[in-house]
Amino acid sequence: MQVVGYETAPVGDAEEAVLVLASEGEVTRRSLAPGQSLAYRIVGRHCAGSLDGDRHVSCQNGDVPYCDEHTSRWACARCTGNCSLPLDSCRDPHAVYLAAFAPETFKVGVTREWRLQTRLREQGADRGAHLRTVENGRIARQIEADIATDIGDAVRTPTKIRGLHRTVDETAWQKLLDSHSPLSTFRFEYGLSLADRPVAETIATGTVRATKGRILLLDHAGSTYTVDMRALVGCELEPGETDRALQTSFAAFD
Repeated sequence: MQVVGYETAPVGDAEEAVLVLASEGEVTRRSLAPGQSLAYRIVGRHCAGSLDGDRHVSCQNGDVPYCDEHTSRWACARCTGNCSLPLDSCRDPHAVYLAAFAPETFKVGVTREWRLQTRLREQGADRGAHLRTVENGRIARQIEADIATDIGDAVRTPTKIRGLHRTVDETAWQKLLDSHSPLSTFRFEYGLSLADRPVAETIATGTVRATKGRILLLDHAGSTYTVDMRALVGCELEPGETDRALQTSFAAFD
């Protein structure tokens, strides 16, 4: 069985995040709802191949999570508005937003207007602010590039993990909002309930505490672990709890 993808928790309904698994071409989705138990050992990793509907096309290339043949490159990933609107979606109304990650990491971003709250949750944002809506993605990217010179337009997953047990610095966030006069603001809760910083590991064993964007939190053997789900993509799994020696949190000794 191989992890071939993941889906973050959507906004506004009862669906949960999932791991997308494949075995002999068949695709299944493993719930990551809080309270679910995972008991898999990671026994290898290689390219996750590709999905064709509910079928999986495997690839044994050693590049992970995807080899060059199976890597899709989003045309808008590094766009700064100097483009010819190459995708149909570029012509949709776009929202320019701010996102906050505890305790004091901020970024600017753009997304199609109807996906605004979904996009913020996909990133695991603790706070969000809708700055404005413009007629297409090109204009939005130009605005984003201008604001990014001050606060940046990307936050790495390790940075997000370091702040999981913290709260947002409301004074710093409000100061940023005051300088941009947002149309609306959002607060997101993920049910983490963390007193201490969890341990970062790549495992697939434990009881799901929560998911926050692509970060999965697992309770196992008295410790809480954070798993970047992208690091699981391509991993070959076998049934049974991990037999690796894992770092434990201070909470395990209480």
